[in-house]
Amino acid sequence: MGSVGDAYDNAMAESQIGAYKTELIRPDGPWRDVQHVELNTLHWVHWFNHDRPHESIDDLTPIEVESAHYAARNRLIPSG
Repeated sequence: MGSVGDAYDNAMAESQIGAYKTELIRPDGPWRDVQHVELNTLHWVHWFNHDRPHESIDDLTPIEVESAHYAARNRLIPSG
């Protein structure tokens, strides 16, 4: 397990870039230019961070967990 910004992070980024080039951007791929890559990457990252169910949090989405957290927190009655 490394720290942020180490060689493992760079290897992961290079692997992702290689997948884009090989599977998506080549002449027969579905994306034709950088704009397509950027837009679809943004959609994927949004889905991954907000809409994807996570097994580690009982197959809920991060938004559902965050909403439940703040709802529970707001039900607490301050003492004093």
